[in-house]
Amino acid sequence: MTDTLLEARGVTKEYAIGARTIPVLRGVDFALARGEKVALLGSSGAGKSTLLHVLGLLDAPSSGSIVFEGQRVDTLGIDARARLRHRRIGFVFQFYHLIPELTAYDNVRLGSMMDRGLLAWLAARRRLSARAAELLERVGLRERTTHRPSELSGGERQRVAIARALIAEPAAILADEPTGNLDSATAAGVLDLLFGVSAERALSLLLVTHDEALASRCDRIVRLHDGRIVS
Repeated sequence: MTDTLLEARGVTKEYAIGARTIPVLRGVDFALARGEKVALLGSSGAGKSTLLHVLGLLDAPSSGSIVFEGQRVDTLGIDARARLRHRRIGFVFQFYHLIPELTAYDNVRLGSMMDRGLLAWLAARRRLSARAAELLERVGLRERTTHRPSELSGGERQRVAIARALIAEPAAILADEPTGNLDSATAAGVLDLLFGVSAERALSLLLVTHDEALASRCDRIVRLHDGRIVS
């Protein structure tokens, strides 16, 4: 089996705005190995988040292909892509994307419900509920499970988001500026958690950032400029 987990092959991405076509990605080739931690650096507008979204099947490439575990996946149907995302890829975003009406515990459990029908969820709910509680304890929120996002600090919200990303036991975590909304001390704690979990579970980690110091903690740095990988 190849050591490559996730690949972009000749990927382009364009957006139409009125009569104009705006190129964002311009023929990107990229590979993420199993268990590898990669930082994706670039200035604002370089295409970092777009590449992350295309790699994570949140958006489709305009041309080129996305390959996951040796299989081309960008051409899968909508339902198949959604199942793959929910089961094999975890996402952590800058602004958390938690459901404000739900507790921390229910936000984490929600991640385990997304690709299951009602009967499948009911059959597995005891195990998945126990796993949600275990993950919240792992990220240091055992005493905060019944709190809603508005009752949590920014760092605590991001820890809930990390726990939610881990509920399906993914092969990779894609993180888009996960500390960009946090102060430096809180950011360091969140990063320690992300890197610790990645090492414990041998997860691949792709981290979008503009922070050179943060990027230096990764195994490899990839730089994106004007929609192209330059180093």
